[in-house]
Amino acid sequence: MTNYEATSLRDRLCGSITSSDIGNRLTVCGWVAKRREHGEHLAFVDLRDRSGIVQVVVDGGVDVRSEYVLRVTGTVTARPEGTVNDKLSTGEIEITDCVVEVLSAAEPPPFQLNDRVDIDEQIRLRYRYLDIRREQMQRNLRVRAKVNTALRAAMERQGFCEVETPMLWAPTPEGAREFVVPSRLHPGDFYVLPQSPQIAKQLLMVGGFDRYYQIARCMRDEDLRADRQFEFTQLDLEASFVTQLDIMEFVSQAVLDAAEAATGERPTTIDTMTWAEALDRYGVDKPDLRFGMTLHDLSDVFEASEVKAFAAPTVKAIRVPNGSEYSRSRLDQLTERAKDLGAKGLAWFRVTDEGLDSPLDRFLSDVERAAVRSVDGAQSGDLILVVADEYVQACKVLGALRVDIGSPPVSQGPHRYVWVTEFPMYEGLDDEGNPVPAHHPFTMPHADDLELMDTDPLAVRSQAYDLVLNGWELGSGSVRIHRADIQARVFASLGISDEEAESRFGFLMGAFRYGAPPHAGFAFGIDRLVAIFAGEENIREVIAFPKTQSGSDLMTGAPKAITERQIRDLRIRVSPKV
Repeated sequence: MTNYEATSLRDRLCGSITSSDIGNRLTVCGWVAKRREHGEHLAFVDLRDRSGIVQVVVDGGVDVRSEYVLRVTGTVTARPEGTVNDKLSTGEIEITDCVVEVLSAAEPPPFQLNDRVDIDEQIRLRYRYLDIRREQMQRNLRVRAKVNTALRAAMERQGFCEVETPMLWAPTPEGAREFVVPSRLHPGDFYVLPQSPQIAKQLLMVGGFDRYYQIARCMRDEDLRADRQFEFTQLDLEASFVTQLDIMEFVSQAVLDAAEAATGERPTTIDTMTWAEALDRYGVDKPDLRFGMTLHDLSDVFEASEVKAFAAPTVKAIRVPNGSEYSRSRLDQLTERAKDLGAKGLAWFRVTDEGLDSPLDRFLSDVERAAVRSVDGAQSGDLILVVADEYVQACKVLGALRVDIGSPPVSQGPHRYVWVTEFPMYEGLDDEGNPVPAHHPFTMPHADDLELMDTDPLAVRSQAYDLVLNGWELGSGSVRIHRADIQARVFASLGISDEEAESRFGFLMGAFRYGAPPHAGFAFGIDRLVAIFAGEENIREVIAFPKTQSGSDLMTGAPKAITERQIRDLRIRVSPKV
């Protein structure tokens, strides 16, 4: 018996009792998972706690129902021959000669608390305190705890110190929409809840902390989806006197430790590719490496094509294994999807023993036909999809179709990690011709591209990097700007004047004037990481008390109106609901 199982009310956890305990008299506590009567004077009760289920046999019957909370004292005995339950860890034993104490009665629950019944999610979230009794939710939340423990241990082992940063922060103009908190003591002024500890952790580097980490709670007032909540948890870290490779190694060790703790297996490697390579081969900056269907360039072959559909700077293609089985309506759906993504159209070719089956086949030259047939080693029965457009657009459309068609479910392995590096510094130009930053304005440009800042800003690469797992972006990081001259050039490229920079970022830039070390950092979402480990498509399944897609908490009724007194104390006005 391990010490942590015993308390003043119980000797053991239900799921920990085995045949080695036969003959011992023990006390267990838990909820009634199931009750079965055998005649008038014998009852079988499945008693459940966080560790599992044990069968309790009560002579004389017992007046309990589902979800009653019991304390049971009895003798561990072997189950009679033919009654062993191989599906339970306690399936070889039962507890007999019992004394049963009802610690708490229970009303009938609004749904069955087992994983064999599909339950409407709205009901599950309304009664979340019951939902998390289910085995799946217990498992998911314990996987999360294991991940957090492993991450902390990995960071401590690598010399990082955990520091808590403020939850009430100053409004910042960058990033997503913030949650605003009115100040009672300073009427008319507001705090915001942090989108991330970004500026705080950079100030810690100025303060000489050298290696910081935090399992940080962050908030963003963005629309919710399967992989996004208002509140999220991330492993946040920053280090001084390091390079990008150092940060990637720190994070890799932490993630691999977490994977081993959660799954029992340690991945051997994490791949690395540049953003340009990811776009060219997979059409996205968060590639799923679990399956093929990589993009192939046919631009040279179709450069002089007489087929108008291919009259574009770039022609890209993917092979869909066994895709010739797709019906015409399915192909029409893919074409509409491509158009929705911004493509002018989608060409398709069924590969047959005789050649190509497509409305466009008769317009192709022999060289073009052979090129299509050779995409990714195509065989009879495969389907070739082709998009002609500007380079980035062609890549992104086919990349999205690749995911739509081939992406395995989250629960299907293996786990394939990849670092994506050298992201563009800017993602385009605004209406005034200023570059639009792809990252926060403290991201260091690539050293080889500094001279392009003034002449060709869209060609400038950044020292930014993402970690991707099975097509999910886990997190992002970058080397930070610590030199005033480079920071001034970046601000100037964004059209930010010295006065505006001082107004918006003065306290950070002021700190940098007192000696800022070279530093870099990273943050990744623990919710997403745990969801993948648990095989869940939605991060709500690994969060104890999540919000719905509309941002509501069905259990508590939040968000709610506050009282008139609170409104007066805060000196704010609430407009009538429209």
